[in-house]
Amino acid sequence: MTTRDTRPGSTGGADVPDTLYGGPDDDYTPEQLAAMSRQDLDRLGARYDGVEIMHVDPGPEPGSNLERRAVRQVGTVFALAGLFAFLFVVVYVGSGWFLPDWQWDITEGGWSALFTPLLGLFMGLSLLCVGLGLVLFTKKLLPHETAVQDKHDGSHFDRVTAGATLVGGWHNSGLARRKLITRSLALMGGGVGLMLIMPLGGLIKNPNKGNPLGTTSWAEGVRLLRDDGSPIRPGDQEPGSLETVFPAVPGGNREADAATMLIRLRPEQVLENEPREGQADFSFGDYVAYSKICTHAGCPVSLYEQETSRILCPCHQSQFDVTQGAKPVFGPATRALPQLPIGVDDEGFFVARSDYIEAVGPTYWNRERI
Repeated sequence: MTTRDTRPGSTGGADVPDTLYGGPDDDYTPEQLAAMSRQDLDRLGARYDGVEIMHVDPGPEPGSNLERRAVRQVGTVFALAGLFAFLFVVVYVGSGWFLPDWQWDITEGGWSALFTPLLGLFMGLSLLCVGLGLVLFTKKLLPHETAVQDKHDGSHFDRVTAGATLVGGWHNSGLARRKLITRSLALMGGGVGLMLIMPLGGLIKNPNKGNPLGTTSWAEGVRLLRDDGSPIRPGDQEPGSLETVFPAVPGGNREADAATMLIRLRPEQVLENEPREGQADFSFGDYVAYSKICTHAGCPVSLYEQETSRILCPCHQSQFDVTQGAKPVFGPATRALPQLPIGVDDEGFFVARSDYIEAVGPTYWNRERI
């Protein structure tokens, strides 16, 4: 004789023509099912919904030495994640974006080279500890179960049962009684959360105020310095020579957008020189100064052919005529190199008379091409 399991459930008894055992979805409203505990759902047949438990490992015995050791390990790793996250915040705040009084000089010594690597190091260690802590918690403290489950029919009873199972999983995790882990999780969550939102501070207090794309460190009275930091006087260069110079400001010789070519023209070039409109007084004697940043793609235009009076960009072969206001005469560049107005100070050293009157570097969409 063959018998059937006709107890109520998502599948049990559903194939039997009996109104009493058509399943919980027929016997109870969705609101009634949602209000039931997991134990009530089990009594209605949730345990007969096609799940076959193959193996259960409940994990370490509560209160045992093994559990306490695992809790200490997981708590320590989570706490380290929070600690590294707070160190990231300390380094970031030290940049002066939020608290100017805390600002460290990142342009002197080795700090400039360590600032960004330290941010990456502390963020990486924090996220690594988060992952390691989750792995340890899962392997050492959560119950392990091997089960096989048939595909659900998608009934409301199944959905409610799945929700109750998730709630039961939270209780089975033991977090409610493992205070060390919950405290370390709070520390980790606060530190990691703060670490992740700190970079957004640039949207609130951006140090690049004014017109950072259209200005450089050059200004009236700023001396022109060689790469070794020495100032330059007229007569220090031979006719036809080029010297790369930087502004005499803190960190000036490290600012790529301020790199400038100081060129001493040969006598015949002086006669041929035709400055651009409004820039006739930008030169000083037979000296002219142009931006070293190519207006095509921002490459350094470091080659100068004095015989042809052309400045060459080695990246894409753009060429600029130094006797025509550094206008482009060949290649993809469409805009002249900006010219720096220069003069001399009371001590006879070259100085800038102002910043560039136009932005250096690649062309903007709405910028005039000359």
